[in-house]
Amino acid sequence: MALPAPTSNSLAELRKHKLEQRLAELQQKAEHLVVQHRGSSLWLFGSLARGDWDAYSDVDMLAIAATPADAETLADAVLSHQLADDVLALSTSDWDRLRCSQDPYWQAIDRDVRILAKG
Repeated sequence: MALPAPTSNSLAELRKHKLEQRLAELQQKAEHLVVQHRGSSLWLFGSLARGDWDAYSDVDMLAIAATPADAETLADAVLSHQLADDVLALSTSDWDRLRCSQDPYWQAIDRDVRILAKG
């Protein structure tokens, strides 16, 4: 799915357009995977989700599913399709617990996370 070209040539507009393109591509591919893994979801976190990415940024995702085994299966699919560089696999109950914890790592992920696809 191609997005319309930016209306100006400013660096900020070009960067915003590139981010929107990248997110649209990730979302389309994530939706395709989630359809094959019912009851699961893929969430983007890190610099790409925050919008402060650069050419050296990796793609970080959470693979969330009903059970740890299902989450691992989804994470393996994400990696085999080269959709992300790093994937954390969590059961739905573990994600709910961690995102509400006082741990700064999980608080930061929860603050910036973007849902790519939910099944």
